Amino acid sequence: MSSVFDCSDEAQLLAGMRHARQAIARGGLIVMPTDTVYGVAADAFAPAAVQRLLDAKGRGRDQPPPVLVPGQAALAALVEEIPAPVQQLVDEFWPGGLTIVLPAQPSLAWDLGDTLGTVAVRMPDHHVALEILEETGPLAVSSANLTGRDAAISAQDAERMLGDSVAVYLDGGMSATGVASTIIDATSLVRPTADADEPRIRVLREGAVTRRQLESVLGELLEPQVSPDDAADGAQ
Repeated sequence: MSSVFDCSDEAQLLAGMRHARQAIARGGLIVMPTDTVYGVAADAFAPAAVQRLLDAKGRGRDQPPPVLVPGQAALAALVEEIPAPVQQLVDEFWPGGLTIVLPAQPSLAWDLGDTLGTVAVRMPDHHVALEILEETGPLAVSSANLTGRDAAISAQDAERMLGDSVAVYLDGGMSATGVASTIIDATSLVRPTADADEPRIRVLREGAVTRRQLESVLGELLEPQVSPDDAADGAQ
């Protein structure tokens, strides 16, 4: 049976953090608040736990979860390289609502799903999430919802969808924004492809960080937005 802890109560917060750490260590799932939406989390280095996360959401291995980290040092340990433009983005928008896809460090022994050798990494701007990450290390974290349903913006939303598949729910109140993170793909800066004119950073999902904010840092390095008409012309 799941346990729910009210993070606004100091005693419950301390107990909840302890139970959350124990659940992660056992390969279980927890739900925690972040600065965007609620996330369901598992030990990123425990393949069975990651599979449990995917199963709870009704998701396949073709949709691997991002990894949340407590800081830039953890990012450097997880990825093959941090190009200068990516470092500028990290300096500007972390902690915050920007998820960055880069080639993963090949020496890491983990299995997040069918990642094609990449990893999506974010540092959240939420004290509860950061405290857990400091104690557990990187966590595989996806929005706390069933696939195809709206992302949970409260612990109650998450519990209604995920139920007893999650061991511990940390209730931090309503999400600060309720807007999912922006996801960008910067892999071409590390591994340029032969058919590309020049490496660009591509927006995979628009969210908490706007395209205008990204452009203010990246300039022309940000891949141009495809207009709806252009997208329709290319659809088959």
